[in-house]
Amino acid sequence: MREKMIIISAPSGAGKSTLVKYLLKKGLPLEFSVSATSRSPRGEEKDGKEYYFLTADEFRNRIDAGDFVEWEEVYADHYYGTLKSEIERIWRKGNCIIFDVDVKGGVNLKNIFGNKALSLFIMPPSIEELRERLLRRGTDTTDKIEMRINKASEEMKLAGQFDIIIVNDDLNKACSETESAVTGFLKHD
Repeated sequence: MREKMIIISAPSGAGKSTLVKYLLKKGLPLEFSVSATSRSPRGEEKDGKEYYFLTADEFRNRIDAGDFVEWEEVYADHYYGTLKSEIERIWRKGNCIIFDVDVKGGVNLKNIFGNKALSLFIMPPSIEELRERLLRRGTDTTDKIEMRINKASEEMKLAGQFDIIIVNDDLNKACSETESAVTGFLKHD
């Protein structure tokens, strides 16, 4: 199998992590790419599993060292990025990479890897539904949620830069559409 990657991006709360977890349970030749971030762990998140947690200074030092394929300062001193070593590790094992990345990171990865990548944008049914999901998730303050909602409005404008847009208004339907798109992409050389 040639080197391929699946990029799943969405505004925070649209369901990208749920869809990534669904795909990883389907027995496809996919391996999750652990991104690096300078934000603090949320809930039960563990270093090296959900993210590689770095301080903002450590992140900037790794940028300067050229360790990232792509990176973004999403909020002030809150960096997210894809380590070159993570891509090399997964491809060396013969697996395809699946990314759960923010929207700008998804656009950057697609631009870098072109036809090796399938990019999917997970669209929330509405901004109001997105706000409700973030409130139910219970991991952020009201101010943080409003910041995420404002950012989501901007991110949704970038949906057209992705190969496929999947509206997550029904989780079973979104899972089925995502799986179909990914299996189709993986079958073609």
